[in-house]
Amino acid sequence: MSYFRAAVCAALCFFGASFPVLGQDVTLSSPDGAIEVTGNLLGFDGEFYRVDTQFGELTVDGSGVRCDGPGCPSLSDYVAELTFSGSSTMADVLLPALIEGFALRNGFQTAREQYDARQFEYTLLRDGRVAARFNFHISSTDEGFADLLANQADIVMALREIREAEHILATEAGMGDMSVSNRGRVLALDAMVPIVAPTNPVRRISLPDLAQIYAGQITNWQELDGPDAPITVHLPVAGSGLAQAVEDKLLTPAALSLSAEIRRHDRSDTLVRTVATDPFAIGIASYSETGTARILTLTGSCGFSLSAGRRTIKTEDYPLTAPMFLYLPAHRLPRVARDFLTYVRGPAAQIVIRRAGFVDQAAERIPLAAQGERLSNAIKAAGEDTPLEELQRMISGLDGLQRLTTSFRFETGSSRPDAQSRNNVDLLAREIEAGVYDGKRMVFVGFSDGEGPADTNRAISLKRADVVRQAVERAAETANLDRISLETEAYGETLPIACNNSAWGRQANRRVEVWVK
Repeated sequence: MSYFRAAVCAALCFFGASFPVLGQDVTLSSPDGAIEVTGNLLGFDGEFYRVDTQFGELTVDGSGVRCDGPGCPSLSDYVAELTFSGSSTMADVLLPALIEGFALRNGFQTAREQYDARQFEYTLLRDGRVAARFNFHISSTDEGFADLLANQADIVMALREIREAEHILATEAGMGDMSVSNRGRVLALDAMVPIVAPTNPVRRISLPDLAQIYAGQITNWQELDGPDAPITVHLPVAGSGLAQAVEDKLLTPAALSLSAEIRRHDRSDTLVRTVATDPFAIGIASYSETGTARILTLTGSCGFSLSAGRRTIKTEDYPLTAPMFLYLPAHRLPRVARDFLTYVRGPAAQIVIRRAGFVDQAAERIPLAAQGERLSNAIKAAGEDTPLEELQRMISGLDGLQRLTTSFRFETGSSRPDAQSRNNVDLLAREIEAGVYDGKRMVFVGFSDGEGPADTNRAISLKRADVVRQAVERAAETANLDRISLETEAYGETLPIACNNSAWGRQANRRVEVWVK
């Protein structure tokens, strides 16, 4: 009885809020019948019951109670159920590939059943017995969060960060802080890329021009040194994560709004095919889904250029990166689901992600000599924005080191790392705990934008580098940090990767890189 009471008390502390749900009545009783809790069964993971009661939402250890009522699950024939809802980009290829990889690695057989264009199910079997079912509802990021809040999904597939209103509702519903890295996990990396038909002569575009096209302010290719022809503009449907990310990352920094003349598509592959066959069309697509269309290189008025590629997306040097998130509430999931979520963050899953055509998160090392585009930008800036002596100091300081693709950037106007960077803190900490960098020298190097005096910028970038180093040290709880040299350095505005005359460029330039020897 005391065990049961302790479980109830712990659950009351952890789940303080409740929300209307549809469930089946159950009564959980202690072995001697002295304590009973009645409510609607929200879930059972094979070990713990999750029940909506008059006290709020409770999680109770099944080994210490007896379950009575029509909603009680069968303990002998238990099958783990997990429901994903949200982005079609993630549901169509990426997650099925990861489920197949997880099954192969853990001795499961898989069976897929397609119910309709928006729903399918993966069944995991072992020795002919059903062990788990992974259900998918293909919709949009907006609908994915709506399903989660309505208790109709366990995990959201999102192509954007959770928005403030969704975060507040999730917190009020007892789902925990969905903005922290263990609740909003980066599954893979992606980017928003401007695409045109292969026959279109325009090959480069600046972010201000791209924003003005989508705001309806630039309407003819002639304004971009192209043919005298109207621009046909394409974008995914409103409510999709990619379309919302375009608004957040492209339009909002320019204080612009989307034009009402944009042609919308409910599927990314339809958008890409349409743009690829129209010489006067432009679209914004996922980097992983560009088909036969041609990606435009991003450029700036200062002469800098950035191409979308695996490395520039991994490092967030490319300014329109779009991490692919899995959002999950603070609810206990079935063991097979927890094992799957552990697998997708491991090295084996990174190989699957890369083979599926997406950008993985496995850290790569880039020698200084292999960073020609970045060094070219730095040389262009030397003598104008920064002294040549500071560039020479940087080259000397980084000589012999290799840059990791694991980088850190910050929320606008804040010293808090952005969502992808918070995930990177955990990734780097786990590698340190595993001894990957034992005996090595790791330098956290801060960079800034070009606004303000050079000395001030160098001091700010050094402070940011120290913030990141300390966050990684705290996250690497089981590591022996005596086996690795962790240092900080800063070069301020010396190595810009984008033009400082725009909000996009300044945001890209404020970063912390990790260099290893």
